[in-house]
Amino acid sequence: MNPCPFLLPALLLMTTTALANDDMPAPPDAAQKPYEVKAPHGAVRNDEYYWLRDDTRQDKAVIAYLQAENAYVDAVMAPLKPLRDALYEEIVGRIKQDDSSVPYRERGWWYYTRFETGRDYPVHARRRDADGLDAATIQRANDAGDTAGEEVLLEVNALAEGKDYYNVGDWEVSQDNRMLAYADDTSGRRQYTVRFKDLETGEVLADAIPGVSANLVWADDNRTLFYIENDPETLLTKRVKKHVLGTPVADDVLVYEEPDDSFYMGIDRTRDDAFICIQVESTVSSEMRCAPAADPREFAVFAPRQRDIEYSADHHGGRWVVRTNQDAPNFKVMTAPTDARSREQWQEWLPHSDDVFIEGFELFDGFTAIEERSQALERVRVIKPDGSEEYVKADEPAYSMGLSVNAEPDTEWLRYGYTSMTTPSTTYEVNVATGERRLLKQQPVIGYDPARYVTERLWAEARDGTKIPVSLVYRKGFEKNGEAALLQYAYGSYGASMDPGFNQTVVSLLDRGMVYAIAHIRGGQEMGRKWYDDGKLFNKVNTFTDFIDVTDYLVQEGYAAKDRVAAYGGSAGGLLMGAVANMAPDKYRVILSQVPFVDVVTTMLDPSIPLTTNEYDEWGNPEQKDYYDYMLSYSPYDNLEAQAYPAMFVGTGLWDSQVQYWEPAKYVARLRDLNTGEGTVVFRTNMDAGHGGKSGRFRRYRELSEMYAFLIDRLDVR
Repeated sequence: MNPCPFLLPALLLMTTTALANDDMPAPPDAAQKPYEVKAPHGAVRNDEYYWLRDDTRQDKAVIAYLQAENAYVDAVMAPLKPLRDALYEEIVGRIKQDDSSVPYRERGWWYYTRFETGRDYPVHARRRDADGLDAATIQRANDAGDTAGEEVLLEVNALAEGKDYYNVGDWEVSQDNRMLAYADDTSGRRQYTVRFKDLETGEVLADAIPGVSANLVWADDNRTLFYIENDPETLLTKRVKKHVLGTPVADDVLVYEEPDDSFYMGIDRTRDDAFICIQVESTVSSEMRCAPAADPREFAVFAPRQRDIEYSADHHGGRWVVRTNQDAPNFKVMTAPTDARSREQWQEWLPHSDDVFIEGFELFDGFTAIEERSQALERVRVIKPDGSEEYVKADEPAYSMGLSVNAEPDTEWLRYGYTSMTTPSTTYEVNVATGERRLLKQQPVIGYDPARYVTERLWAEARDGTKIPVSLVYRKGFEKNGEAALLQYAYGSYGASMDPGFNQTVVSLLDRGMVYAIAHIRGGQEMGRKWYDDGKLFNKVNTFTDFIDVTDYLVQEGYAAKDRVAAYGGSAGGLLMGAVANMAPDKYRVILSQVPFVDVVTTMLDPSIPLTTNEYDEWGNPEQKDYYDYMLSYSPYDNLEAQAYPAMFVGTGLWDSQVQYWEPAKYVARLRDLNTGEGTVVFRTNMDAGHGGKSGRFRRYRELSEMYAFLIDRLDVR
């Protein structure tokens, strides 16, 4: 019989092997609290654990249950403390603690972020431009701890002092370089407060604007700040307002309100600083409104929204440049005159390609840089005024490449980032006129030698014949004999591409003989827009079967033993984990699931939950019966059944605003009711964190080390 959720002290002393399933915490009186969840189309759905939902996060029974679950994790993990601590020391030991970012120049100042040894949070700073000062010189000074001439914008360690959670989501300096606006969050719910600092005097002004997103833009008068106000319940970005320094926040003027809850909202300045633009976009449509930055009183629609047409535009050199998918699933690039107000005025510049997906662009005085991808790899193409073009070269067969910070357009030097599963994040700049390439910085990884590791790109065949790209990394000397342990990661939603980048925490797994794989499954956009379309809405199950088929392929090819495979995913990737656990539990010995979206139908039927209405074009609207039935067919919570499940480590944050904590809490509770296997299931709740986990540079590695220790122990890795 399950004990009371308030675990007895004796339980905390038990060994891992002694903790049987009967020792797990149970929700008090769960069986006596059935709840009929809202269901359309005449359906009836009883949710015995719905009571675990508490929007206030103050219900004593709920908090007690979550704390009991945490106590159970503590008990299970107690024997693994030496391993957890060793992993933490390894991971943190690879980090150069007194590190800094590559400085970039903007309006006569060099900006950068640096960290100090032993401190969790960054210092955002700048230095005034002067003769002989460049990025390399500042980098050397920062590396030597020389802060002479530095002006500190934000000392985040001081701001975070005494707070369980703290994050600066955005900061912007006014056009005259004097005023700083920044948005901070103290709960992890991504509800920010805007604050202001006079950089000449150091004074923090009394003006404070709560309940906003982390997206700020100054007007040219250096007194007016545009910001986006969130809906206090759904947290949707709803209203653009403007605040004039020194005036009451209550008097802030409404600039634009978005009536459609399926749209997100953002605000930015154009490349030439001539316009301020409000961008609204849903999964399948977008619209921009722009006003002169010097006089931003009237925001005019750039091109009216149309369903299934997306676009984004930037202005430089006396023209608009537009990326759009109108009659171009993989996107094309158009140009338009400054006074354009309709699509009829757009002219094609870079045509659509069935084989190349255009992701973005950056405009310069003498060239344009295009970010694109083909064959599941990213490339940067440089186009010159005479029409000639060339690609920035890569050094490895599987890699990730993208534009870095290029703050000023009047330069021949293009900055870009490069990484692979064996190459730490590296910032280069290339001279587009001469071809000269300069290494600006490579992420320092103490004790790491890339020559000891090997990365591969494979293609696994899915059950419908589609070839799925897979990126692999392992330590040199690995034998493909079907005996190794494997950790397979994927995401597969929202068109988000999981590119093969360096992950220094994974080195601890590789050094223990494990193989790490990223499955580039459908639902991402690694292979273009069709790859995304084939993994959403009524094609969503492809995401799950692709992942399982990649596992089968890697086992078949000898990269892993069939009984030593682990799967890992988070958020929508946690949905993936829940689905594959239901569909193919025998193929995975361990599943790691962070902030998992597992109660799909209940969440998508509740528009009061943050982000729900924005997701209809990703998952479908369950108020329509065909979508309801399809979503119900794969929703992890609804498809749990009496079978043996793998060992699982499930994590969440109490203040998560994207995937609410009660989804994984209910999932784990029901899983325990139905699980006929012996695999240990633990559920860790960060009581002071949101969707991204705890704040601070090192605190998250404590959590990761615990999860890795669980993984290594269950896979019998030594």
